[in-house]
Amino acid sequence: MVSEDLPGTRIGGLGKHVVTLSNALLEEGHQVDIMGRSDRFNADSATEIGFRGRVLPGFAFARPGWKEEALGFFNPVKRPWFARRVARALLREAGKYDVVHYHGHLPMAGRYVPAGVNFVQTRHDQGSECVTHLRFRREHVCETRDVRDCAACIHPSPNSLRRTVSGIAVGRYRSETAESFARHKTVFVSDFLRRAFLRAVPDADLSRARVIHNFIRYPLLREHAAPPDQVQAGQVMLVGRIDAGKGFGEFLAQVQGWLPRHARIVIVGDGPLRGTLEARHAGPQVRFLGWQPYEDVIRMSARSHVLVVPSVCEEACSTTVLEALALGKQCLALARGGTPELAEYQYYDGQLQLAETMPRLVERLVEQLGRAPVTVPLPPTYPMDVFRAIPRLLDFYDE
Repeated sequence: MVSEDLPGTRIGGLGKHVVTLSNALLEEGHQVDIMGRSDRFNADSATEIGFRGRVLPGFAFARPGWKEEALGFFNPVKRPWFARRVARALLREAGKYDVVHYHGHLPMAGRYVPAGVNFVQTRHDQGSECVTHLRFRREHVCETRDVRDCAACIHPSPNSLRRTVSGIAVGRYRSETAESFARHKTVFVSDFLRRAFLRAVPDADLSRARVIHNFIRYPLLREHAAPPDQVQAGQVMLVGRIDAGKGFGEFLAQVQGWLPRHARIVIVGDGPLRGTLEARHAGPQVRFLGWQPYEDVIRMSARSHVLVVPSVCEEACSTTVLEALALGKQCLALARGGTPELAEYQYYDGQLQLAETMPRLVERLVEQLGRAPVTVPLPPTYPMDVFRAIPRLLDFYDE
């Protein structure tokens, strides 16, 4: 496994995905190592990320002074430069392994890996075609297809030169990514991601690509499931990084004045907007808990009345939604990105409630809080448990 998101003392969803998969493969009897950033590596790196195998220092990502923000345009050389660095590092070790599986933010990395290497990458976000990985600009989903328009994500009012240079950078980014996808195997974590790339690069060859939704470690969730008498009626839980696109601010502004008196909102996570939102909205009915250990988050989720995923950006395949569904919780989210695809993992109709707008999402939340929490017995297995996903991945590795 290779990822620039690892190691670290606190890891996000992509890093957790890699660790979950790697530990499960170890339990199945495979040999797995994780290669990551050497500038974050220390002797306790494996323990810090919860990995039961070996972490290898591979590449450093210290900033070499690209000054993109100061110059006001995306540099056509920057991301290919980092991709080559990752490729060189993994190629030093690739001969020792049957498969090299990359989970990262440089989708063109495979372009610098020879076709003879069994290289697979998983695409976790819209970074296949978008250099900011979000396709989200000025508080709205970005729909532009003109690569020159991408300059507005690096400068508030780009001139003709900045638009041209940024357009060259994004055009190169997409074309090299398409070369990588044509050369090597690619997993998209939702069909939405696959379609989004084809919308940006219509002639891309995705014949070697598959869609495999994100997975979770279901036995751990089932272990922390709450009996009905421990579910706290009225508790609404939100989990995630508190930044633009995740919708925390929009949700809190919309729900103000609508919450029933018994309702309490619990927000778990940290991020650049936490301080502002906490100062504006924290009170008797809204609590910000900051970052919490994963198992504590699962316990709180299991005891909540309903979980809300208010992302206004297009989530690729929300693990938070999958976890809520696996725990038997009702989950409310906006009908954007890959989230509608996850309805197939419901235990019962209406468990995943999708709304087209934030006002409608809040209306449905208030309706749900007026009813008793729904509790269901959890089955022994879940379709998106990591151990059920492994055979599909192994088949893909062998193709």
